[in-house]
Amino acid sequence: MELKPSLIPTQRASHQEARQHLKQRLAGAFRLFARYGFDEGVAGHITARDPEHPDRFWVNPFGRYFGNLRASDLILVDHQGRVLEGDGHVNAAAFAIHVAIHQARPDVIAAAHSHSTYGKAWSSLGRLLDPITQDACSFYQDHALMREYTGVVLDPAEGRRIAERLGAYKAIILQNHGLLTVGHSVDEAAFWFITMEKTCQAQLAAEAAGTPRLIEADYAQVTHDQIGGPLAGWFSFQPLWEMIVNQEPDLLD
Repeated sequence: MELKPSLIPTQRASHQEARQHLKQRLAGAFRLFARYGFDEGVAGHITARDPEHPDRFWVNPFGRYFGNLRASDLILVDHQGRVLEGDGHVNAAAFAIHVAIHQARPDVIAAAHSHSTYGKAWSSLGRLLDPITQDACSFYQDHALMREYTGVVLDPAEGRRIAERLGAYKAIILQNHGLLTVGHSVDEAAFWFITMEKTCQAQLAAEAAGTPRLIEADYAQVTHDQIGGPLAGWFSFQPLWEMIVNQEPDLLD
């Protein structure tokens, strides 16, 4: 993917400006998750590392509907689980998973997880995704599988196991649970989740109809290198951001 320098995200002038930008993108991601039907009761969370304090992250308050969240509704949580800013409680499972990922992956700014329908269905099969479409190649040799299901992730040790299994990849399939994606920006992490969910849907549909033909390994890798990088993920989110912020501008508040 060829991008002009003017399209590449740049550093904000101050921590305050960077923080507001990050929180607005996070609120936009939640609105999109609601629109795509990724909400399931109180389950699901997206976190974003604070630009000034790397040992703190912004997250949705527990029990709030994704589709109503605004930037000002997000809460700031430190790596001890304390809410430092905002009103509400932190989801214990969100904390156990995300703190481990943020600690293990200093390159990761954002991580996304929800109990989306096709991600849940695919996770029950205990398999990695196959390179059966161009879009699926975004995840070729770039996602992991957590093969054990041990219940709701409340134990920090389980969060650390997820982070360890994720390794340097951008996504992981959690057995009998769902999908989790990470990125160097909120935009990237959110887009990887959205397209991974659709990739699960496509493979489930293809296998229901027959036996899909896999893209050859060399071409799958070339395609991954073309569309599976951090900048490509960030850029692919921009049309969705344009749509949601124009239709639901209150998310910026």
